Amino acid sequence: MAKYFDVHPDNPQQRTISGVADSIRSGALVAYPTDSCYALGCQLGNREGLARIRSIRRLDDRHHFTLVCRDFAQLGQLVNIGNDVFRAIKAATPGSYTFILPATREVPRQLLHPKKKTVGVRIPDHTVTQALLAELGEPLLSSTLLLPDESEPLTIGWEIKERLEHSVDIVVDSGDCGTEPTTVVDFSGGAPEVVRHGAGDASRFE
Repeated sequence: MAKYFDVHPDNPQQRTISGVADSIRSGALVAYPTDSCYALGCQLGNREGLARIRSIRRLDDRHHFTLVCRDFAQLGQLVNIGNDVFRAIKAATPGSYTFILPATREVPRQLLHPKKKTVGVRIPDHTVTQALLAELGEPLLSSTLLLPDESEPLTIGWEIKERLEHSVDIVVDSGDCGTEPTTVVDFSGGAPEVVRHGAGDASRFE
């Protein structure tokens, strides 16, 4: 049965954030808010957590998972990024964007696109997410909380708890965070390619 935490959107309770981070380190799968919509998250090396996300969302092995980072120091350890691409991404973050880039050896093989060897990365502009990432001290393996056969992600904390009561371990609720997933920009070929229009302004990459 999932634990439910009501967290203040601007001043998240440190004790609660610390407890959630400890649970993630112990293998928990968490539903949490971001600057675009709710997401599912677990520790980077959590194979069971990865399998549970795949099961909840019915994802195949071509799905790009996202590594949610606190800052560029974390992001730079996970992906190979040239100067021009760095400047383009830097200008758009933190924000509601996911960037697809060639992964470094720091990224577990099971998270990579099987042919491209790429992974999605992002730096969210959300107080609660940033507090959790700061406490965790490492990136969070993540995927948009979009259930199979539904056109929009879940956005209400108590509804997420009701729907995913036996599928996740923790629900962090900090109020409404929107219904649009991130804008996804693929830089793996060098030039930016917008592969999904979402909450972030895509015009700067088109």
